Amino acid sequence: MEYIPRSSERRLRQLLETFPSVLVHGPRQCGKSTLVRRLYPNWLHLDLERPIDLAMLSADIEGFFGEHPRRVVIDEAQRLPDLFPVLRHEIDRQQGKGRFLLLGSASPSLLKSASETLAGRIGMLELTPLRVSELAGGRHAADRWFWGGYPPVHSLRGIRRRVDWLDGYVSTFLERDLPSLGLTLPAQRLRTLWAMLTHVHGRLLNQSDLARSLQVSVPTIAHYLDLLEGAFMVRRLPPYHANIQKRLVKSPKLYVRDTGLLHFLAGLRRPAELRTWPLRGNSFEGLAVEELAALAAQQVARPGLFFWRTQAGAEVDLLIASGRRLVPIEIKLGGSVDRYALAGLRQCMQDLSLKRGWVVYTGRKRLTVFAGIELVPWECVSSGKVDWGL
Repeated sequence: MEYIPRSSERRLRQLLETFPSVLVHGPRQCGKSTLVRRLYPNWLHLDLERPIDLAMLSADIEGFFGEHPRRVVIDEAQRLPDLFPVLRHEIDRQQGKGRFLLLGSASPSLLKSASETLAGRIGMLELTPLRVSELAGGRHAADRWFWGGYPPVHSLRGIRRRVDWLDGYVSTFLERDLPSLGLTLPAQRLRTLWAMLTHVHGRLLNQSDLARSLQVSVPTIAHYLDLLEGAFMVRRLPPYHANIQKRLVKSPKLYVRDTGLLHFLAGLRRPAELRTWPLRGNSFEGLAVEELAALAAQQVARPGLFFWRTQAGAEVDLLIASGRRLVPIEIKLGGSVDRYALAGLRQCMQDLSLKRGWVVYTGRKRLTVFAGIELVPWECVSSGKVDWGL
């Protein structure tokens, strides 16, 4: 597969101009190594999943950095926890920006080690699988919704090969990655849990129902979801609470972050099956939420991501918070939007005193309907041509 430019390239360069070290983290196979090798081919690259690289670095970490004080890339950095204290000492010993790049995946402890040990010395960049906007206009764009965003999927031709790759990815994650993070449930039951989450996708999360179905405790389910979220597999979107006289829901909504994994785990094997899938609308909502979340992270530092829903059922799919600014976005799979479909958005704007709101839909016209509410075609979102006022 040809290299597809990533929208994170600019942000990575900015972080390297600001911090001595930068951590690029994200799920396995999302393109971290490819991105870094493309941008920094002349740096020294170590991959700690290679025994020879791991043995060389772990034998004498201080000596290694004494010989290589800058322009070093360390992939799968979570495999060597002793790396971080030594790296801190090296950064303090010799000043300079853009010296080290760390890459890591599927390890919440990696973020903790990096943020605590290297506080003030490291920038963080989350790399997602390929976004819709990154594929816009290319030959892979039409495949993005059904097959997801993992680059290896798009490098393969034929349905059987793509399904085999997704099956192998899921098996490796369940049998190797999750047990290494402390999950003791057998792989088959973990697969069952993950398949169960496809039925919750885009809906309010009820941990008690999941615990009952899997015959484990609610705290156990909460722990499993923590690990899945820390490994970038699921997103729990929290509800937004404001000081208004309304009863709001307290449960988060859950999404399987990559639609390719969502469809595979739900038993879909061909793109045509998505057209009649009962959760087709939920799938599109998850696709849009991930795209909008990535666009927001590109525009502002640490955007807040929420949904809004009252006990009476009025709902807005996504609220993006930047400081005191709130951007309410409703997501609709369909070429037209009637006024009844806007009731939740209008209620939210009224309750939160918001002057502007957006509806992302699959129609073709961009137009303003009610005062302050704009319909935005999905094509505009997926090409990154929308100013959300962040």
